[in-house]
Amino acid sequence: MTAEDDGGVRSVLRAFDLLALFTEHRRTWAVKDLTAASGLAKTTVLRLVATCEQRGLLWTRPDGRITVGPGMLRWAQLANTAWQLPEPVRQVLRELARDCGETVNLYVRSTTALVCVAQQEGIRAIRHVGSVGDELPLGCGAAGRILAGAAEDTAVSHGEPEAGASSVAAPVHDGDGRVLAALAVTGPGSRFGTAEIPALTEAVTRASRRISRIGLGTRTE
Repeated sequence: MTAEDDGGVRSVLRAFDLLALFTEHRRTWAVKDLTAASGLAKTTVLRLVATCEQRGLLWTRPDGRITVGPGMLRWAQLANTAWQLPEPVRQVLRELARDCGETVNLYVRSTTALVCVAQQEGIRAIRHVGSVGDELPLGCGAAGRILAGAAEDTAVSHGEPEAGASSVAAPVHDGDGRVLAALAVTGPGSRFGTAEIPALTEAVTRASRRISRIGLGTRTE
């Protein structure tokens, strides 16, 4: 890789890192705050913002604050379409959440992270709450251990991704036996004791095998 290529890749990574600072809880930024949060020079931030604006990924409001641009709508719609799960798979998620009473998440691996691509909230008043699209470090929680290859059949975690949370996960395979995703039930650790784990493990394993037979059916055409 030439120095020019290396610089180009670095700029792309910086742009993605900058975009990642925009979240559901922080939708707009002042330039000075964006500069401080990114750790980049102000001139670099301004250059990256200008480039992203040209592609509609960012937008500077009349008050000077920066937010996500309208071009993101196309990417959001594309991702939603590409990762729309078949109805039979969604039915499995609903049934598992109903039977276990806990929140059900389906995760896939994305390089060094695991990403939630589907969720069915639990039916109990106190439950784990997350969002589709949430990212966790690879290896974090039961699902992370499955996707990192640290567990072949099922995994159990306590205190991850946050204190007080526990989860049980099992792998979803493709027709050739490769791990495609991890199916997990997550809830308060008080409901994931030694007496409850066996039944939760059996339910998650049974559901993951059903999904493996159905197939995720994510659209790649």
